[in-house]
Amino acid sequence: MSGFKHLSINELIHMSTESNDIQVVDIRDAASFTAGHIEGSTNLTNENLADFIGAADMDKPLVVVCYHGMSSQSAATYLNEQGFDNVYSLDGGFSAWSLANS
Repeated sequence: MSGFKHLSINELIHMSTESNDIQVVDIRDAASFTAGHIEGSTNLTNENLADFIGAADMDKPLVVVCYHGMSSQSAATYLNEQGFDNVYSLDGGFSAWSLANS
């Protein structure tokens, strides 16, 4: 089993309007994150990974975002292995999110 679920842009929008308990992490580089990101997301890097895992709520849904929805799958699997129960990889990544919200 992969340890994560795929999430479409529409599903993320629906989840976000229903609950404030969603955690969103963006694994893109800092410059890309600074240029634009999903509101409320955290730029997750190798440097802040341990701190994030230590402070995050393992029971709340966790959505992983990358550029196009590929790298986020590996990161989502890793985060699931670290103890997060409800992990999602955003299909299409930030590119799809940006197109849907432009």
